[in-house]
Amino acid sequence: MRVPFWRSLSGRLLLLTVLFVLLGEVLIYVPSIARYRLAYLHERVEAGHLATLALEAAPRGQLQPELEARMLGHAMVDAVVLRTPARSSFMMSVDMPPPVDDTFDLRESGPVELIFDAFDVMIDGKDKTIRVLDESRMAPGTVVEVVFGQGDLYKSMRDFSNRILTLSIILSLLTASSVFVSLQWLMIGPLRTITANLARFRKNPEDRGSQIADTNRSDEIGLAQKSLSDMQRDLRRALLQKTRLAALGSAMGKVNHDLRNTLATAMIASDSLAQSEDPAVQKVTPRLVSAMDRAVALCSRTLDYAQSDEPELEPARFSLHRMIDDVAEIVAMDTDVKIDWVNEVPADIEVTADHIQLFRVFQNLSRNALDAMPNGGRICISARRDNDEIVIDVVDNGPGIPEKAQANLFQPFAGSARPGGSGLGLAIARENMRLHGGDITLAETGADGTRFRLTLPAD
Repeated sequence: MRVPFWRSLSGRLLLLTVLFVLLGEVLIYVPSIARYRLAYLHERVEAGHLATLALEAAPRGQLQPELEARMLGHAMVDAVVLRTPARSSFMMSVDMPPPVDDTFDLRESGPVELIFDAFDVMIDGKDKTIRVLDESRMAPGTVVEVVFGQGDLYKSMRDFSNRILTLSIILSLLTASSVFVSLQWLMIGPLRTITANLARFRKNPEDRGSQIADTNRSDEIGLAQKSLSDMQRDLRRALLQKTRLAALGSAMGKVNHDLRNTLATAMIASDSLAQSEDPAVQKVTPRLVSAMDRAVALCSRTLDYAQSDEPELEPARFSLHRMIDDVAEIVAMDTDVKIDWVNEVPADIEVTADHIQLFRVFQNLSRNALDAMPNGGRICISARRDNDEIVIDVVDNGPGIPEKAQANLFQPFAGSARPGGSGLGLAIARENMRLHGGDITLAETGADGTRFRLTLPAD
């Protein structure tokens, strides 16, 4: 689905760029218009002072009315009052100067006041007559006072504002266009490529052609594209392996069915052999039966692991101590080996977990311990609270786990510590613990025994 331009990332970036440029121009315009008005007022004051110089040079300090009006017209003021240290004041003015609406003393005006006065002119000041006082720049110590209408000032400030507005629009469009083109080249284009590739990869992740092309960019987008390429490559390999494993699992199901039927026939035959009175046959038969039992168990566990999906947990709150007692009772029923069970889990420790899955974890660990101690031994299970975790230790006094088996201890079909084992028990135990937000690790192992440490979130 194509996104409308104004809702796309490109459109939003263009709009934001224009707005930010205009905002910058506004921040520039506010002090500029105040400065423009101040300069205009200074010009009127200086022009009024220059007009009074002609009055000082005139005979008897008077000018003809026509000449005085011309001088005031050139200065663009209606009246001028000059106060000097040598002379209190003298004035030039038209015959009937208009009444003054407001007075501004530029000697006392601050930046904020100048800004507000400038906007006052732009809003409703074009018809006002104002009086402006300032110290002359040509004659320090001399105060010049001029009176004039704000109509020309308003018009001049309006023209200045229009020029600023026009320039701001042109600059904002040029800047926005430059930023837009740059962002299209640097960001939007590559992001569109990545987005399109993700959509194509999602439709057919196993297709080699759907992998994103490599890039020579070394910035953040280049790193993201390289990471995406590596992820797609790894995912495609994993999917290919999963497909092959699924086919292998289906084949294993058929092989398992046929093999179990074959073994069942062999076990029937072994029952007949068990009734033989031949000492040699009676000596070999138990080994044969045990080997077939292990083969059937291995086929069943392998098929169950291959066909099982991630279980849906049904968490409930229960006593960990009571569950460990139940595990000990069930495991003891399946063996004739004498085991000393020690349950050191405090009675007040309760966990929130899926009872069936957690039971399976401790059952697998206990059976592994039993397999490691065919002549009997001791299994101790303890637990404690550690901040926001419950730490559980399962300890046996068996011969320990061989060093070669430790590297792949939790890998199915690779981590068995005994000959003929599948390693599925510990693999399933870790999977279930991680589903609960915890984990299982080999804490220590040696000639004196083995300690597995399990963690679960504490409520």
